[in-house]
Amino acid sequence: MIKTLSNLSSEIKQYLVITGNYWAFTLTDGALRMLVVLHFHTFGYSPLDIALLFLFYEIFGVITNLVGGWLGAHLGLNKTMNIGLLLQVVALSMLLVPTAWLTVPWVMAAQALSGIAKDLNKMSAKSSIKLLVPSTPDTATESEQALYKWVAILTGSKNALKGAGFFLGGLLLMSLDFAGAVLAMAIALTLVWISSLILLKKDLGKAKNKPKFKDLFSKSRAINVLSAARLFLFGARDVWFVVALPVFLATQFGWDHWHVGGFLALWVIGYGAVQSIAPKITNRTNSHPDGQTAFVWACPLMLTPALIALALTFNVSIHLSLLGGLLIFGGLFAINSSLHSYLIVSYASDDGVSLDVGFYYMANAMGRLIGTVLSGWVYQSYGLIACLWISTAFIALTALLSIALPRHKSGYKPK
Repeated sequence: MIKTLSNLSSEIKQYLVITGNYWAFTLTDGALRMLVVLHFHTFGYSPLDIALLFLFYEIFGVITNLVGGWLGAHLGLNKTMNIGLLLQVVALSMLLVPTAWLTVPWVMAAQALSGIAKDLNKMSAKSSIKLLVPSTPDTATESEQALYKWVAILTGSKNALKGAGFFLGGLLLMSLDFAGAVLAMAIALTLVWISSLILLKKDLGKAKNKPKFKDLFSKSRAINVLSAARLFLFGARDVWFVVALPVFLATQFGWDHWHVGGFLALWVIGYGAVQSIAPKITNRTNSHPDGQTAFVWACPLMLTPALIALALTFNVSIHLSLLGGLLIFGGLFAINSSLHSYLIVSYASDDGVSLDVGFYYMANAMGRLIGTVLSGWVYQSYGLIACLWISTAFIALTALLSIALPRHKSGYKPK
């Protein structure tokens, strides 16, 4: 085993370190979310109140992705990744105070710090792949296919582990209580952070031409269009998934929080698994995905929430329609998400890649924020069916924007 690892190229070794960091962080992120949800549920907080605890988590995700890309280009992706790991340790440590101190503002502050940490870590991991996957001019298509594969593996495994983190959070809460669970994760992540400080290259992702702060906003039309499509794509998911769906399952189906949490955790794991194999599903030809591919896969996704909404409106097998529709939506959404994740890494500039990736994930975080707020407000005011129709409209906008993305026949070449 050790001999095999020693024979790997330096790029693969760095990829393994980055992936290991990302996996460890994702496990604690998913577990922390479940810990907070279950712990505050025992205090009598409503689902909407609990969702609001994560509001700053999403808000600071928008800011962090925008500024984090600039920091990555200046400092190097190794530093932004390590800063993210350290901030998560601090966020976990903030929750080790006595129970009486765990007020809503304090927990929101801890979640804000965790949101900053998460997006620094994610931006660094996704940007690093662009630099670590070898590209050869004579085999551009093969290089792009390899890039798509590695992006899909990293993204899919992250989401599968996030779902596993939900289970881990519940297990730790039952075994160690809230403080013990948080302490165990803080210690484990500290060890990961120390290892990362030693193993990650110092100059990874540092731009040769230092970008100015005004360069935060992308000048690339392809990246701007893709970022807008990503915003609506993730807004379409979260507008019914974050608050509306869990509350509906609890109130209308009579599920307890363990059943709701377990089902959603399994959904996220399955979603991540589909993301990992997305290249095998979408690559029916030897060419790599382009704007047309994104449009084609957005269309069936758009129909799914619309059909679920119609089924609920006319009381057509509500349990089967909602749960079955959710599984179909998850599979199609995973493919769309994986395609977008590949396209941004492909479109991004080699020098200062984190600027483009950070801008894109800023739009991703904005979509999550909009979806989260709408999910609580629209469900409370108009119900789940209204959330599903908004989801349909958002995906329609994603499809329309995808039409404007570059296609192979246009002569566009990834930078």
